[in-house]
Amino acid sequence: MDFGLVLQTDPPASRVVSLMQRAERNGFSHGWTFDSAVLWQEPFVIYSQILANTTHLKVGPMVTNPGTRTWEVTASTFATLNDMFGNRTVCGIGRGDSAMRVAGRKPNTLARISEAMKVVRALGRGEEADLGGGTAVRFPWIKPGAEVPVWMAAYGPKALKMTGEEADGFILQLADLYLTEYMVKAVKDAAAAAGRDPDEVTICVAAPAYVTADDSPEALAHAREQCRWFGGMVGNHVADLVSKYGEHSAAVPDELTDYIKSREGYDYAHHGRSGNPDTQFVPDEIVDRFCLIGPVEQHIEKLQALRALGVDQFAVYDMHDAQEATIDAYGAEIIPALHR
Repeated sequence: MDFGLVLQTDPPASRVVSLMQRAERNGFSHGWTFDSAVLWQEPFVIYSQILANTTHLKVGPMVTNPGTRTWEVTASTFATLNDMFGNRTVCGIGRGDSAMRVAGRKPNTLARISEAMKVVRALGRGEEADLGGGTAVRFPWIKPGAEVPVWMAAYGPKALKMTGEEADGFILQLADLYLTEYMVKAVKDAAAAAGRDPDEVTICVAAPAYVTADDSPEALAHAREQCRWFGGMVGNHVADLVSKYGEHSAAVPDELTDYIKSREGYDYAHHGRSGNPDTQFVPDEIVDRFCLIGPVEQHIEKLQALRALGVDQFAVYDMHDAQEATIDAYGAEIIPALHR
Protein backbone atom coordinates (compact mmCIF):
# COMPACT_ATOMS: atom_id res chain seq x y z
CA MET A 1 0.00 0.00 0.00
CA ASP A 2 1.22 3.49 -0.91
CA PHE A 3 0.67 6.51 1.30
CA GLY A 4 -0.13 10.11 0.46
CA LEU A 5 -0.26 13.32 2.47
CA VAL A 6 -3.10 15.79 1.84
CA LEU A 7 -2.78 19.45 2.85
CA GLN A 8 -4.49 22.76 2.24
CA THR A 9 -2.29 25.40 0.62
CA ASP A 10 -2.54 27.87 3.47
CA PRO A 11 0.25 30.44 3.63
CA PRO A 12 3.10 30.31 4.14
CA ALA A 13 3.72 28.00 1.21
CA SER A 14 7.10 27.18 2.72
CA ARG A 15 5.33 25.22 5.47
CA VAL A 16 3.42 23.17 2.89
CA VAL A 17 6.73 22.38 1.17
CA SER A 18 8.35 21.51 4.51
CA LEU A 19 5.56 19.12 5.49
CA MET A 20 5.77 17.43 2.09
CA GLN A 21 9.54 17.01 2.53
CA ARG A 22 8.86 15.49 5.94
CA ALA A 23 6.33 13.14 4.37
CA GLU A 24 8.81 11.95 1.74
CA ARG A 25 11.43 11.31 4.43
CA ASN A 26 8.83 9.21 6.27
CA GLY A 27 8.01 6.98 3.31
CA PHE A 28 5.03 8.74 1.75
CA SER A 29 4.89 8.39 -2.04
CA HIS A 30 2.35 11.14 -2.89
CA GLY A 31 1.72 14.72 -1.85
CA TRP A 32 -1.78 16.06 -2.47
CA THR A 33 -3.42 19.43 -1.85
CA PHE A 34 -6.86 20.96 -2.03
CA ASP A 35 -7.50 23.11 -5.12
CA SER A 36 -9.87 26.01 -4.47
CA ALA A 37 -8.48 29.29 -5.76
CA VAL A 38 -10.45 31.62 -3.47
CA LEU A 39 -10.01 29.70 -0.21
CA TRP A 40 -6.33 28.80 -0.54
CA GLN A 41 -3.19 29.71 -2.47
CA GLU A 42 -2.70 28.45 -6.03
CA PRO A 43 -1.47 24.86 -5.67
CA PHE A 44 0.33 24.43 -8.97
CA VAL A 45 2.80 27.18 -8.09
CA ILE A 46 3.51 25.37 -4.84
CA TYR A 47 3.83 22.00 -6.58
CA SER A 48 6.86 23.30 -8.45
CA GLN A 49 8.56 24.02 -5.13
CA ILE A 50 7.55 20.67 -3.63
CA LEU A 51 8.95 18.85 -6.66
CA ALA A 52 12.14 20.91 -6.62
CA ASN A 53 12.70 20.11 -2.95
CA THR A 54 11.93 16.37 -3.04
CA THR A 55 13.32 13.54 -5.12
CA HIS A 56 10.50 11.09 -5.85
CA LEU A 57 7.27 12.39 -4.28
CA LYS A 58 4.41 12.61 -6.78
CA VAL A 59 2.08 15.58 -6.45
CA GLY A 60 -1.40 16.53 -7.52
CA PRO A 61 -4.70 18.11 -6.52
CA MET A 62 -7.31 16.34 -4.43
CA VAL A 63 -9.10 17.50 -6.42
CA THR A 64 -9.10 19.96 -9.30
CA ASN A 65 -12.15 20.43 -11.54
CA PRO A 66 -12.85 21.21 -15.20
CA GLY A 67 -14.44 24.59 -14.51
CA THR A 68 -11.87 26.86 -12.87
CA ARG A 69 -9.25 26.54 -15.60
CA THR A 70 -9.55 25.73 -19.27
CA TRP A 71 -8.58 22.15 -20.01
CA GLU A 72 -5.55 22.98 -22.15
CA VAL A 73 -4.19 25.20 -19.36
CA THR A 74 -4.63 22.43 -16.79
CA ALA A 75 -2.98 19.92 -19.12
CA SER A 76 -0.12 22.27 -19.93
CA THR A 77 0.53 22.92 -16.25
CA PHE A 78 0.78 19.21 -15.44
CA ALA A 79 2.86 18.54 -18.54
CA THR A 80 5.26 21.38 -17.77
CA LEU A 81 5.85 20.06 -14.25
CA ASN A 82 6.46 16.60 -15.67
CA ASP A 83 8.90 18.00 -18.24
CA MET A 84 10.80 19.78 -15.46
CA PHE A 85 10.80 17.02 -12.85
CA GLY A 86 9.92 13.74 -14.59
CA ASN A 87 6.49 12.10 -14.56
CA ARG A 88 5.72 13.04 -10.97
CA THR A 89 2.17 14.40 -11.17
CA VAL A 90 -1.32 12.92 -10.91
CA CYS A 91 -4.45 14.81 -11.94
CA GLY A 92 -7.10 14.21 -9.30
CA ILE A 93 -10.39 15.58 -10.64
CA GLY A 94 -13.97 16.00 -9.47
CA ARG A 95 -17.02 18.25 -9.70
CA GLY A 96 -15.46 21.19 -7.86
CA ASP A 97 -17.48 21.49 -4.66
CA SER A 98 -15.79 24.41 -2.90
CA ALA A 99 -13.92 25.85 -5.89
CA MET A 100 -17.08 26.36 -7.93
CA ARG A 101 -19.58 27.21 -5.19
CA VAL A 102 -17.37 29.82 -3.52
CA ALA A 103 -17.07 31.53 -6.92
CA GLY A 104 -20.86 31.53 -7.33
CA ARG A 105 -20.98 28.70 -9.87
CA LYS A 106 -22.50 25.24 -9.82
CA PRO A 107 -20.29 22.15 -9.60
CA ASN A 108 -19.46 20.59 -12.95
CA THR A 109 -21.49 17.89 -14.63
CA LEU A 110 -20.19 14.38 -15.13
CA ALA A 111 -20.27 14.92 -18.89
CA ARG A 112 -17.92 17.88 -18.53
CA ILE A 113 -15.58 15.90 -16.28
CA SER A 114 -15.53 13.09 -18.83
CA GLU A 115 -14.51 15.39 -21.67
CA ALA A 116 -11.92 17.14 -19.53
CA MET A 117 -10.32 13.86 -18.47
CA LYS A 118 -9.90 12.81 -22.09
CA VAL A 119 -8.34 16.15 -23.05
CA VAL A 120 -5.95 16.40 -20.09
CA ARG A 121 -4.77 12.81 -20.49
CA ALA A 122 -4.27 13.08 -24.25
CA LEU A 123 -2.49 16.43 -24.21
CA GLY A 124 -0.30 15.29 -21.32
CA ARG A 125 0.89 12.41 -23.50
CA GLY A 126 1.64 14.65 -26.45
CA GLU A 127 -1.42 13.51 -28.37
CA GLU A 128 -3.95 15.68 -30.19
CA ALA A 129 -7.18 16.57 -28.39
CA ASP A 130 -10.38 18.33 -29.41
CA LEU A 131 -11.13 21.29 -27.15
CA GLY A 132 -14.68 21.49 -28.46
CA GLY A 133 -16.22 22.88 -31.59
CA GLY A 134 -13.74 21.04 -33.76
CA THR A 135 -10.65 22.84 -32.45
CA ALA A 136 -7.91 20.24 -32.08
CA VAL A 137 -4.60 21.11 -30.45
CA ARG A 138 -1.40 19.34 -29.52
CA PHE A 139 1.57 20.38 -27.40
CA PRO A 140 4.61 20.30 -29.72
CA TRP A 141 7.08 20.28 -26.85
CA ILE A 142 6.01 17.05 -25.12
CA LYS A 143 8.79 14.47 -24.84
CA PRO A 144 8.27 10.74 -25.54
CA GLY A 145 7.03 8.81 -22.53
CA ALA A 146 5.23 11.72 -20.89
CA GLU A 147 1.94 10.95 -19.16
CA VAL A 148 -0.63 12.51 -16.83
CA PRO A 149 -2.69 9.88 -15.00
CA VAL A 150 -6.20 11.11 -14.17
CA TRP A 151 -7.88 9.89 -10.98
CA MET A 152 -11.54 10.71 -10.43
CA ALA A 153 -13.27 11.42 -7.11
CA ALA A 154 -16.74 9.87 -6.87
CA TYR A 155 -19.54 8.80 -4.52
CA GLY A 156 -22.75 8.49 -6.55
CA PRO A 157 -23.66 5.57 -8.83
CA LYS A 158 -23.20 7.41 -12.14
CA ALA A 159 -19.87 8.89 -11.06
CA LEU A 160 -18.63 5.50 -9.82
CA LYS A 161 -19.60 3.93 -13.13
CA MET A 162 -17.81 6.63 -15.11
CA THR A 163 -14.72 6.28 -12.94
CA GLY A 164 -14.51 2.58 -13.71
CA GLU A 165 -15.07 3.17 -17.40
CA GLU A 166 -12.73 6.10 -17.96
CA ALA A 167 -10.39 7.08 -15.11
CA ASP A 168 -6.90 5.82 -14.32
CA GLY A 169 -7.69 5.91 -10.62
CA PHE A 170 -10.54 6.24 -8.11
CA ILE A 171 -10.38 8.69 -5.20
CA LEU A 172 -12.77 7.80 -2.37
CA GLN A 173 -12.86 10.44 0.34
CA LEU A 174 -13.84 8.31 3.34
CA ALA A 175 -12.41 5.23 5.04
CA ASP A 176 -15.58 3.38 6.06
CA LEU A 177 -15.00 -0.31 5.38
CA TYR A 178 -18.53 -1.14 4.22
CA LEU A 179 -18.75 1.86 1.88
CA THR A 180 -15.23 1.27 0.58
CA GLU A 181 -16.11 -2.31 -0.34
CA TYR A 182 -19.37 -1.18 -1.94
CA MET A 183 -17.83 1.61 -4.01
CA VAL A 184 -14.65 -0.19 -5.04
CA LYS A 185 -16.81 -3.05 -6.31
CA ALA A 186 -18.96 -0.59 -8.30
CA VAL A 187 -15.87 0.94 -9.92
CA LYS A 188 -14.22 -2.38 -10.73
CA ASP A 189 -17.45 -3.89 -12.05
CA ALA A 190 -17.86 -0.89 -14.35
CA ALA A 191 -14.26 -1.23 -15.53
CA ALA A 192 -14.78 -4.91 -16.33
CA ALA A 193 -18.05 -4.21 -18.15
CA ALA A 194 -16.24 -1.63 -20.26
CA GLY A 195 -13.62 -4.19 -21.29
CA ARG A 196 -10.91 -2.80 -19.03
CA ASP A 197 -8.71 -4.67 -16.59
CA PRO A 198 -10.19 -3.66 -13.19
CA ASP A 199 -6.77 -3.94 -11.57
CA GLU A 200 -5.50 -1.12 -13.78
CA VAL A 201 -7.72 1.35 -11.90
CA THR A 202 -5.71 2.60 -8.91
CA ILE A 203 -7.83 2.80 -5.75
CA CYS A 204 -7.03 5.67 -3.37
CA VAL A 205 -8.88 6.13 -0.09
CA ALA A 206 -8.40 9.55 1.52
CA ALA A 207 -9.43 10.44 5.08
CA PRO A 208 -8.16 12.19 8.20
CA ALA A 209 -5.83 10.20 10.43
CA TYR A 210 -5.08 11.11 14.05
CA VAL A 211 -2.71 8.96 16.09
CA THR A 212 -3.34 8.96 19.83
CA ALA A 213 -1.01 7.82 22.60
CA ASP A 214 -3.69 5.45 23.95
CA ASP A 215 -7.35 4.60 23.59
CA SER A 216 -8.54 6.49 26.65
CA PRO A 217 -11.89 8.30 26.32
CA GLU A 218 -10.12 11.64 26.63
CA ALA A 219 -7.63 10.92 23.85
CA LEU A 220 -10.29 9.59 21.48
CA ALA A 221 -12.63 12.51 22.21
CA HIS A 222 -9.92 15.00 21.29
CA ALA A 223 -9.07 13.12 18.10
CA ARG A 224 -12.73 13.04 17.08
CA GLU A 225 -13.09 16.78 17.55
CA GLN A 226 -9.99 17.36 15.44
CA CYS A 227 -11.43 15.23 12.61
CA ARG A 228 -15.17 15.96 12.83
CA TRP A 229 -14.86 18.54 10.03
CA PHE A 230 -14.40 15.70 7.56
CA GLY A 231 -17.94 14.40 8.03
CA GLY A 232 -19.18 17.87 7.19
CA MET A 233 -17.09 18.07 4.05
CA VAL A 234 -18.29 14.66 2.87
CA GLY A 235 -21.80 15.77 3.82
CA ASN A 236 -21.75 18.41 1.08
CA HIS A 237 -21.41 15.70 -1.54
CA VAL A 238 -23.90 13.45 0.23
CA ALA A 239 -26.47 16.26 0.33
CA ASP A 240 -26.17 16.57 -3.45
CA LEU A 241 -26.79 12.84 -3.81
CA VAL A 242 -29.85 12.95 -1.54
CA SER A 243 -31.17 15.91 -3.51
CA LYS A 244 -30.73 13.97 -6.74
CA TYR A 245 -31.80 10.47 -5.73
CA GLY A 246 -33.93 11.09 -2.63
CA GLU A 247 -33.65 9.56 0.84
CA HIS A 248 -33.44 5.77 1.15
CA SER A 249 -32.74 5.38 -2.55
CA ALA A 250 -31.56 2.05 -3.85
CA ALA A 251 -28.96 3.99 -5.84
CA VAL A 252 -27.13 5.29 -2.75
CA PRO A 253 -26.61 3.26 0.46
CA ASP A 254 -28.21 4.52 3.68
CA GLU A 255 -24.84 4.00 5.38
CA LEU A 256 -23.66 7.06 3.44
CA THR A 257 -26.72 9.30 3.63
CA ASP A 258 -28.44 8.77 6.99
CA TYR A 259 -26.12 10.95 9.05
CA ILE A 260 -26.86 14.25 7.26
CA LYS A 261 -30.52 14.45 8.36
CA SER A 262 -29.72 17.16 10.93
CA ARG A 263 -27.38 19.07 8.63
CA GLU A 264 -28.49 22.72 8.55
CA GLY A 265 -26.02 24.45 6.26
CA TYR A 266 -22.37 24.95 5.48
CA ASP A 267 -20.02 27.94 5.46
CA TYR A 268 -17.02 27.39 3.19
CA ALA A 269 -15.00 29.84 5.29
CA HIS A 270 -14.38 26.87 7.62
CA HIS A 271 -14.05 24.25 4.87
CA GLY A 272 -11.73 21.39 5.74
CA ARG A 273 -10.70 22.84 9.10
CA SER A 274 -10.82 21.38 12.59
CA GLY A 275 -13.28 23.20 14.80
CA ASN A 276 -15.64 23.85 11.89
CA PRO A 277 -18.87 25.04 13.61
CA ASP A 278 -21.03 23.69 10.78
CA THR A 279 -20.10 20.07 11.47
CA GLN A 280 -21.50 19.54 14.96
CA PHE A 281 -24.25 17.44 13.37
CA VAL A 282 -21.65 14.77 12.57
CA PRO A 283 -21.94 12.00 15.20
CA ASP A 284 -18.97 10.25 16.78
CA GLU A 285 -19.91 7.06 14.95
CA ILE A 286 -19.37 8.72 11.57
CA VAL A 287 -16.02 10.15 12.65
CA ASP A 288 -14.92 6.69 13.72
CA ARG A 289 -16.18 5.08 10.51
CA PHE A 290 -14.95 7.69 8.04
CA CYS A 291 -11.57 8.48 9.66
CA LEU A 292 -8.64 6.67 11.26
CA ILE A 293 -8.26 7.60 14.91
CA GLY A 294 -6.70 5.90 17.91
CA PRO A 295 -3.36 4.27 18.77
CA VAL A 296 -0.99 3.01 16.10
CA GLU A 297 -2.35 -0.53 16.31
CA GLN A 298 -5.86 0.59 15.36
CA HIS A 299 -4.55 2.44 12.30
CA ILE A 300 -2.64 -0.62 11.17
CA GLU A 301 -5.66 -2.89 11.66
CA LYS A 302 -7.98 -0.66 9.62
CA LEU A 303 -5.41 -0.08 6.90
CA GLN A 304 -4.88 -3.82 6.55
CA ALA A 305 -8.64 -4.20 6.14
CA LEU A 306 -8.69 -1.46 3.49
CA ARG A 307 -5.82 -3.10 1.65
CA ALA A 308 -7.74 -6.38 1.64
CA LEU A 309 -10.61 -4.52 -0.08
CA GLY A 310 -8.32 -3.54 -2.94
CA VAL A 311 -7.12 -0.13 -1.76
CA ASP A 312 -3.75 0.75 -3.31
CA GLN A 313 -3.12 4.05 -1.52
CA PHE A 314 -4.23 5.67 1.71
CA ALA A 315 -3.97 9.46 1.64
CA VAL A 316 -3.83 11.13 5.06
CA TYR A 317 -5.82 14.35 5.44
CA ASP A 318 -3.50 16.13 7.85
CA MET A 319 -5.61 19.12 8.88
CA HIS A 320 -5.52 19.13 12.67
CA ASP A 321 -3.29 20.05 15.61
CA ALA A 322 -0.83 17.14 15.24
CA GLN A 323 0.44 17.43 11.68
CA GLU A 324 4.11 16.61 12.23
CA ALA A 325 3.33 13.95 14.87
CA THR A 326 0.98 12.16 12.50
CA ILE A 327 3.50 12.16 9.64
CA ASP A 328 6.22 10.87 11.96
CA ALA A 329 4.03 8.16 13.53
CA TYR A 330 3.06 6.91 10.10
CA GLY A 331 6.69 6.91 9.00
CA ALA A 332 8.03 5.20 12.08
CA GLU A 333 5.42 2.50 12.68
CA ILE A 334 2.41 2.43 10.37
CA ILE A 335 3.88 2.60 6.86
CA PRO A 336 6.53 -0.07 7.66
CA ALA A 337 3.80 -2.37 8.98
CA LEU A 338 1.82 -2.05 5.72
CA HIS A 339 4.92 -2.65 3.61
CA ARG A 340 5.66 -6.02 5.18
